[in-house]
Amino acid sequence: MSQHASHMTTTVPRRAVVTGDAGFIGSHLAQALVQAGAVVVGVDRRDPATDPTAAANLAALQRLPGYMHVTADLLNCAIEPLLVDANAVFHLAGIPGVRPSWGPKFSEYVASNVLATHRVMDAVTRMGVPRLVVASSSSVYGPTEGGPSVETDRPQPASPYAVTKLAEEQLCLSHSAQAHCPTSVVALRYFTVYGPRQRPDMFTHRALTAALTGQSLRLYGDGHQRRDFTYIDDAVAATIAAATIPTASGVINVGGGSSASLLEVINIANSLSGREIQVHQENPRSGDVLTTRADPGRAHEVLGWQPQVDLHNGMQAHMQALAAETAAYGRAA
Repeated sequence: MSQHASHMTTTVPRRAVVTGDAGFIGSHLAQALVQAGAVVVGVDRRDPATDPTAAANLAALQRLPGYMHVTADLLNCAIEPLLVDANAVFHLAGIPGVRPSWGPKFSEYVASNVLATHRVMDAVTRMGVPRLVVASSSSVYGPTEGGPSVETDRPQPASPYAVTKLAEEQLCLSHSAQAHCPTSVVALRYFTVYGPRQRPDMFTHRALTAALTGQSLRLYGDGHQRRDFTYIDDAVAATIAAATIPTASGVINVGGGSSASLLEVINIANSLSGREIQVHQENPRSGDVLTTRADPGRAHEVLGWQPQVDLHNGMQAHMQALAAETAAYGRAA
């Protein structure tokens, strides 16, 4: 968790399971839950003993009482024993990324994002877990006219990845709609989450790295693409609220309702570093939409949530974390 943790939701489940806890959002979520008093079982197929990214993401968590990591693949492991006495399951495990989902790797996306989710939902239902929060994505909306996306809009996924995320959320919601299902489901459509521990292929991370190191930045398209950027602490606060608000259910956007262009991100990175990023422009890539922007009304109404960290302050915190990582790596070398 970053320095902006003061606004975090304090009501947490007594015992929670976080799948994908070695990832970006999952590691921050697990840390916030444990620090707020929850007992957390984290599940991820990446082993921190052999995977450097998992080890780095879980480093702070491993020292905290009340946290246990289990290295397991949800496609074939026994899930029910992990859920004993759980009040909530946060299902964040899956394969991210629009561009790699085109082509032969699509079967991996289906396996991780759909088939594994089906196993999790089956186990959650059998174990009578009261609440499942599942990670979806703003990518399910597809191309828009630039206005805010409302949860009731017709999804138009524009990439294989987005297709799997839509299938994932709807699979869970259809299970919960059955009369005998004891589990309510909240599907969170995250809008461009960024911050410390973000995947290095994501634009904010790449722009800040370029600003810090002097490396060039590859820009796909003209930079006028706009995104509704959501800082990691804000995303975590919404995720915890989705598990603890009794009346929460269905699909909820996690985005503040404003957007910034990629060129604005570059300008902020320039300003923070005092360095002019060298940009190499290339053609747009398949599956990238021009604009994402959330309608935040339902998140505010149902979860009592609204973002607290603006883009400039969020990028500043992200840059400070990257600089600290670079310095630590230099010392270790």
